[in-house]
Amino acid sequence: MAMQSGFVKRIRDVMRMDAGINGDAQRIEQMVWMLFLKVYDAKEDDWELDEDNYVSIIPEECRWRNWAKADEKGRALTGDDLLDFVNNTLFPTLKKLNISAETPVKKAIVKSTFEDANNYMKDGVHLRQVIDIIDEIEFDDVKESHAFGFVYEEILRELQSAGSSGEFYTPRAVTDFMAHMIRPKIGERMADFACGTGGFLTSWLGELRKQITDTESMSQFDSSIFGIEKKPFPYLLCVTNMLLHDIEVPNILHANSLRHNLLDYSEDEKFDVVMMNPPYGGHEDKSIQSFFPDDLASSETADLFVSVIMYRLKEDGRAAVIIPDGFLSGTDSAAKLNIKRKLLTEFNLHTIIRLPPSVFNPYTSIATNILFFDNTGATKETWFYRVDMPADRKHFSKTKPMELKHFDEAISWWYDRKPIEIEGFPKAECYSVDYLLNDRGCDLDLCGYPHKVEIFLSPMETLQNYQEKRATLNAEIDKVLAELEARLKGGAEN
Repeated sequence: MAMQSGFVKRIRDVMRMDAGINGDAQRIEQMVWMLFLKVYDAKEDDWELDEDNYVSIIPEECRWRNWAKADEKGRALTGDDLLDFVNNTLFPTLKKLNISAETPVKKAIVKSTFEDANNYMKDGVHLRQVIDIIDEIEFDDVKESHAFGFVYEEILRELQSAGSSGEFYTPRAVTDFMAHMIRPKIGERMADFACGTGGFLTSWLGELRKQITDTESMSQFDSSIFGIEKKPFPYLLCVTNMLLHDIEVPNILHANSLRHNLLDYSEDEKFDVVMMNPPYGGHEDKSIQSFFPDDLASSETADLFVSVIMYRLKEDGRAAVIIPDGFLSGTDSAAKLNIKRKLLTEFNLHTIIRLPPSVFNPYTSIATNILFFDNTGATKETWFYRVDMPADRKHFSKTKPMELKHFDEAISWWYDRKPIEIEGFPKAECYSVDYLLNDRGCDLDLCGYPHKVEIFLSPMETLQNYQEKRATLNAEIDKVLAELEARLKGGAEN
């Protein structure tokens, strides 16, 4: 059956009738564990053809083909029987699969995918209807499989309006632009240490796929990515995404990148390329800071990830990282200043691309930037370039997102760099490292937007904005309190 464009809407309409589903986030999570099992079942068909004596890690009764589909007589599990099977057999079995260090990654991912997954639906008839819609997808039809890639993109875009899950989706235009400018090469390994749903991995693979010429380059393509995601739902989305992109062994870990001593990374744990959009505005618990050298132990997650990247980038390696405005302008904490000094004095921070504030709408209006740097020695100069809103838009939105064409001018400028001034304000400019370090004191807020853009925020965005401001104020207050405490202690000792 041909792929239907209303796939997501059809599932949503059924789920809205089910009393167990509460809101977009649960609806999408419910959809995705079923999609994972359907996609995995199709992959197992391939593996059974390619490997002699292939044995599934999933017990026979729990394989999609044996419980989700109708039997030869057209009978299928439904109603209370289906609900009982999913809740009391399928989930407990998949959560308790026996995994060891020897278990191949492509099998181990089943358990890690289901460790934190849930079945929210309470009506077995509605559940059967959703399963039937998902089972219509035919992955042996190349056209249909390709079409499903677009459906999956639609699901990921829906995350942007699914409350707190929006943070896991970076607009495709941005990830594609970054992958294009980083210029992947066959044989290189790329990492994303907070990979969410796998947007950067997908864009990297899209660029790299153009270079596949033989079986050797195909095997290097398969092993070129590495991702870590600590939250269960985006991890599940990412693994499914990689299987859909024909990555036979998705090298994606379900872990927290920040819970590892920064000084303990070996050469094998470093990468040729890092591309990522670190979580920002969030704060890890205090124990995380113990994994970082004292001078880099910031309380802000984005700062910590910049340090992780610096310690995990191979010599001559390249990085492209999305960072909020607060990182550029912030001079309120010693750790943030030290991180920026390290970036400028030990790495080559050659380009900063400033993005319009509405790029991540509707999830957040926090203004962001892309840092491009490499591990080739100290910075000599840094180019700044501002991407302005296209003439036909006041701001980007869910229905009118940023597109790759909106980077066309930036790409042209990249290969022929010249200063640009508009209405007396710099749009593109080059600054010496001495100016950035000494005259600016590591305040990198340059070539910014001269006119304040008014953006109307949703209640969720307003809440997040205030949380951002509170985090900054807390950092400033902590700094003042620490200074006062140090003075008081010094006075007492004298």
